[in-house]
Amino acid sequence: MSIGSLLLKVKQNYQHGLRTAYYRDVVRHKILSSLPIKDTTSKDCEIHVLTSANDWLNLVWTLKSFYHFSKRQYALCIHDDGTLTQENISTLQYHFPDARIIDRKQADRKVLALLSSYPRCLEFRKTNHLSPKVFDFALYLESDRMLLLDSDVLFFQEPTVLIQRIEDPAYTLNTVNGDVASAYTVDPIVVEKHCNFTPIDRFNSGLGLIHKASLKLDWMEEFLALPNIIGHFWRIEQTLFALCSSRFGVELLPLEYDVRLDRGIKGCPSRHYVGRIRHLMYLEGIRQLVKQGGLIK
Repeated sequence: MSIGSLLLKVKQNYQHGLRTAYYRDVVRHKILSSLPIKDTTSKDCEIHVLTSANDWLNLVWTLKSFYHFSKRQYALCIHDDGTLTQENISTLQYHFPDARIIDRKQADRKVLALLSSYPRCLEFRKTNHLSPKVFDFALYLESDRMLLLDSDVLFFQEPTVLIQRIEDPAYTLNTVNGDVASAYTVDPIVVEKHCNFTPIDRFNSGLGLIHKASLKLDWMEEFLALPNIIGHFWRIEQTLFALCSSRFGVELLPLEYDVRLDRGIKGCPSRHYVGRIRHLMYLEGIRQLVKQGGLIK
């Protein structure tokens, strides 16, 4: 490695300060000394997550903070994006022994076959790395209700409203955290013109309740025909979730669940540490969970 490359790597590793690096590179790994989460078998709701070799350790914090504060035993399904090593998978299986861990190659064979009658869905599933979050989650879901969860969400207390909506049989809407702003690959005016409904503003697909009945393949096939919908790589799966939810029925979670880009937990039950503030997941979020105790020794 050249001196220039070395200096760049050092700058990237420490650009948010030594304390951030300490919590990211030292404290974050201490979650692996915590006890496994057993008996995650409740089909009242099933958690679905897509993770990678870069994000799986953050996911352990996400899941353990949720199970710790919610006191729930929802079933868990972890989808490999194709980059997890066997060591990563073994570690996840140890910490969540009742979870289903979906191998990417096996999922490809199963899901591509099931999408054979939906050509637009099939092509999208073949070409977009985040597409399993839409199709695989729906096709592997074994509950009527899914907790949609990203591996950059941390919980600091019981997410009471979210849990109430998940467990209320009379609650029939999808409900998710609000984004900073609407981030879709299609203009709402185009949706209104072609589909006769208005997409909800600020839908974020990182945290929320999704009803299985809202994830209809024929709807997705229809939406993928909208002009220029195949746009921003990171926004297309969120767009499909938002469109399905808007047609099905949806509302945002309360403000305390919103995605924010400023610092501070501010008494919120959870925070979604999206890319721009990922460093705060370590400096602020994991640091706060260590102070609260209960997750690591």
